[in-house]
Amino acid sequence: MSDWETVIGLEVHVQLKTASKIFSGAATDYGSEPNTQACAVDIALPGVLPVMNQEAARMAVVFGLAIGAKINQRSIFARKNYFYPDMPKNYQISQYDQPICDGGEVEIEMEGSSRNVMGEHRKVQLTRIHLEEDVGKLTHLENESLVDYNRAGTPLIEIVSEPDLYSPDEAFAYLTALRNCLIAAGISECDMEKGQMRCDANVSIRPRDTTELGTKVEIKNLNTISGVRNGIAYEIQRQTRAMQNNHPILQEPRRWNADEGYTTSMRSKEMAHDYRYFPDPDLMPVKVSKNWLDNLTKDLPELPFDKQRRYMEDYDLPYTITSVLCPDPKLAAYFEEALAIYDKPKQIANFIANDLLRDLSAAGEHGSLPLEECKVRPAHIAELVQLIDKGDISSQIAKEVFFEMFETGKAPGQIVEEKGLKQSTDTDELEAICNEVITSNPKPVEEFKAGKEPAINALKGQVMKATRGKANPRIIDELLRKLLKG
Repeated sequence: MSDWETVIGLEVHVQLKTASKIFSGAATDYGSEPNTQACAVDIALPGVLPVMNQEAARMAVVFGLAIGAKINQRSIFARKNYFYPDMPKNYQISQYDQPICDGGEVEIEMEGSSRNVMGEHRKVQLTRIHLEEDVGKLTHLENESLVDYNRAGTPLIEIVSEPDLYSPDEAFAYLTALRNCLIAAGISECDMEKGQMRCDANVSIRPRDTTELGTKVEIKNLNTISGVRNGIAYEIQRQTRAMQNNHPILQEPRRWNADEGYTTSMRSKEMAHDYRYFPDPDLMPVKVSKNWLDNLTKDLPELPFDKQRRYMEDYDLPYTITSVLCPDPKLAAYFEEALAIYDKPKQIANFIANDLLRDLSAAGEHGSLPLEECKVRPAHIAELVQLIDKGDISSQIAKEVFFEMFETGKAPGQIVEEKGLKQSTDTDELEAICNEVITSNPKPVEEFKAGKEPAINALKGQVMKATRGKANPRIIDELLRKLLKG
């Protein structure tokens, strides 16, 4: 065991899924031509005034309620003053000492899960959640830098954890769980490639079995969840080497170079007083009424781990299936819609988690085909499982039907009818085929009669082959046993 303990706190910036910016009516569409979505308010031209976007406040409060945060009845916006080319105002509107949410906790799962049992769970404590506006984007070229103010004013929540994480893997688990909760709450898509979720990691080390925090280093430029884990792992090694060699650790921001796998110093770290926070004189305090809060509380989303526990308990679904369905709200809703039509959760969940996701993955040009573009609807899955249960088709034929459903969008019953795939239950015809198979395969017949039960499977396979998979397996089994014992 190392003599040093790592302590990690994460600051996560999340873009809220609003149609307009936090203080203006400008659009928040991704991928627009540079500087086409920055209005006069966003760049603080003289004479303009910001107006609070109530939907942004609603989303922040919904997420706070979902994770058990305290919702402050009164919060204020402050100006965070500093100069940087991507910030046209020379200040950022944020919240400082009076945020919209205090506290809260995020449930995480560490490795160690099995097919039917979740891994170790614990809850990571949060310090605060506050609202703020985003800044612009700089693109650095060889001899110049370009600035795009389209993102300026985009609504964000900043989620600040306590120093309550102790390894790169815990940080990875926290960000994964946090992302799933945000998506489940419907407040962000959390697409890191589009800058909708960004993270800074505060990392320090201290002698094991002590409580005082070490010197904190903030890692910037962490653009993926895996990058956060890798950047923290490097920084732990760097700080440990420094402490072992009696070198000082400076409190500073460091940039993570993902290509080379190391961090480099950026500048000396500012403290809160360096930003000269003061209440924004153009914005009134945000007041949350009890009525509004009560109404939001009634419709809170079910968080992924809660949904997973419910699926495992109510539907007896295995961990491997629920861990696929539950983090994706659209996939879970798809499952529940099919289940409402035909109450066979295990069979329906298996088709979704295995066949549907496999074909969606194969069909997309750049990643998986979105579920909403899929031709297979929940009613199709429910009908397919029903056809198997009724004995109209075998599980083997169902695979063929599913492929046709995915390609054409036709209902399974229509496909079975058009292709003549309905299982044969004509016992006279099947008995004749079974007799032929028994005559043609003396070795498994001998083995079965000698007491080797599995030998009958070879005979079943031959019957299924002769009927092109259309024979009812239960009837085949009964006929073969009758003929072999007779």
